[in-house]
Amino acid sequence: MNGPASVLTVAIVIAALVIRTALAEMRRPGSARTQWAVATNARALTAGALTTAVLGLIGMQSYGYGAAAWAVLAGALVALSLDKRTPGE
Repeated sequence: MNGPASVLTVAIVIAALVIRTALAEMRRPGSARTQWAVATNARALTAGALTTAVLGLIGMQSYGYGAAAWAVLAGALVALSLDKRTPGE
């Protein structure tokens, strides 16, 4: 796994998520707060942190620091998927 190329790919995915949030915010003010309310959900954050830790440890032993960036992205996506709030909350 090429470290700099791997980190660049993760940065592009994160930038796409941020752009998606910004576009939604321009269309409907206040929607960004709803999309990223996962930061206040302890259960989702714990699962994301645990995923990041496990994948980071396994990945860094095998592939180096590029895997750590992927572990952080995977942890964030796990946390987002576990957040069970309805759009109105």
